[in-house]
Order: sequence, then C-alpha cells, then structure tokens
Amino acid sequence: MATDISKQPAKASGTYSIGGDIPVNRLGYGAMQLTGPGVWGDPKDPAEALRVLRRAVELGVTFIDTADSYGPFVSELLIREALHPYADDLVIATKAGLSRSGPADWRPLGRPEYLRQQCELSLRHLGLDSIPLYQLHRIDPQVPLADQLGELALLREEGKIRHIGLSEVSVEQIEQARAITEIVSVQNLYNLANRSAEDVLEYCERNDLAFIPWFPIATGELARPGGPLDAISTGHGATPAQLALAWLLRRSPVMLPIPGTSSVAHLEENVAAADVRLTDDEFEALAKAS
Repeated sequence: MATDISKQPAKASGTYSIGGDIPVNRLGYGAMQLTGPGVWGDPKDPAEALRVLRRAVELGVTFIDTADSYGPFVSELLIREALHPYADDLVIATKAGLSRSGPADWRPLGRPEYLRQQCELSLRHLGLDSIPLYQLHRIDPQVPLADQLGELALLREEGKIRHIGLSEVSVEQIEQARAITEIVSVQNLYNLANRSAEDVLEYCERNDLAFIPWFPIATGELARPGGPLDAISTGHGATPAQLALAWLLRRSPVMLPIPGTSSVAHLEENVAAADVRLTDDEFEALAKAS
C-alpha cells in the first residue's frame, strides 16, 4: 500500500463535525501512551513524544484526545509543549472524572468542585482559553448525574468548555445525560474484535453523536496466521492494525478512531490506514469474523 505522507493522509479518512460546529478529520490520535509505564509519570523518551505529536499534525490529524489523568497531566503538558500555539483547525479533547494515586489506581470522582478544579487545571496545562470537547471520563455512582453534568453545563455557559462528551456509558446513561444537558460525543471501548458497545454506536448514529472508540486497533485472534485478516492484509499490502482502523472508518460516519502510540513510525503506519479502502465483501467478512 503506497501512501504519500506529504499529502496529509489523515484527510483521506473524511471529516465529521463534533457538535455540528467543530470539523475534524475522522482519524485522530489518542495521547494516553505518551506518558510513562502504567499511564503514570513522564515518558522514557520525552523528545520522541514531542516528535509524535508534531508528526501527527503534519500528517493531517486534527483531533487529539487526552485526559487529565494521563500522567496525571503529563499528556496535556506534552501537547502544549509540542503544539502550542495551536493550528486553527486542531481540536483538543480532554477528560476529567477519574482520580489517581498511582499507576494501577483509577477511581471515578465526579464531585462538582473537583470537575471544576480539573477543568481549570486542564485549561492551564493545555494553554487554552476554552476546551473544545470536555468529556466526563467516568460517571461517579456516588454523585448524582445531574450534579456532575450540571457543573459541566455551567463551565460551558462560562465559555471554559465548548461541548460535553461522555465515556464508557450505556444507552440508558446517555439518555439520562441528554435529559440534563446537550451531549455531543461518546467514547467507549470498541474495535474489530470487541463490539460489545454496538448498541451505543447505533444510538450515536441515530442521534448524530460522535462515537470515539478507544483501543481501536485490537484484533485478537482475527490476526492469527491464516485467520480472517491474513489474506485481506496481503491483498492490500496493509497490516492487521491498518485493516482494523479501515474497518472502523468504514463502519460508521460518526466513528472517530483515536489510535495511540509513542512511536513516530507506528504513528505513520496508523495514519496510512486512512487510505485503505475495503471492498464490500472484505468489510462484511471482517464484520462476521469476530
């Protein structure tokens, strides 16, 4: 598969407007892997992390997803160091709602004052006056949802965030959230090998909500020698990971995959997936194989 990376291959993934007013190229970049092991602390190679972010933008990526808990804050600070002042078309999404005291610790924390504090910190760390997409990283079961989203709605009214998104939610939770305030996106685990969130994706399609699949390039047993991905990979001269991304992009126009990596070479390989065009038969074969 030949790709001229000088022509910003991410543009080949098509565009989607988050919230109806923030256009992005659909193949984005997830910045979780820029941190140290366990998504904790500084990266082993900070210079490479900065190169990855700058190369992503050179390749046409206009949507970068991060979170305050990645590091914590390490990912956001790297994004600012690498890319600020930001290009006019670059959209940075971040999240709050998970508290961490160590590499293995991820705890929902949705108290309104905490969410406000984290938003203020993210604004400072990213060097933004307003965050284009601010996502509730997890719903805190110990805090009324109306209190959590109510605070985000206040932040939106104050201009500190532009749009609100959710992460790891059910259809029922999305409907509850939309009864409280406007929601424009959902970020759930979804990939070729794990489509347990299919009902959430279909809901997003019906309601024109952006669906942001995390862990998008997982292929599991599908990538085994002689497996479903093998022959198709050979035919396209593409890797299984590239096929997994191409399948996601073909699956739905509201899909915004955010593959992450800490390697420039791997980044270039991922973005090249935007040029892979599956036939109808190939798409259906992969859909039925998982």
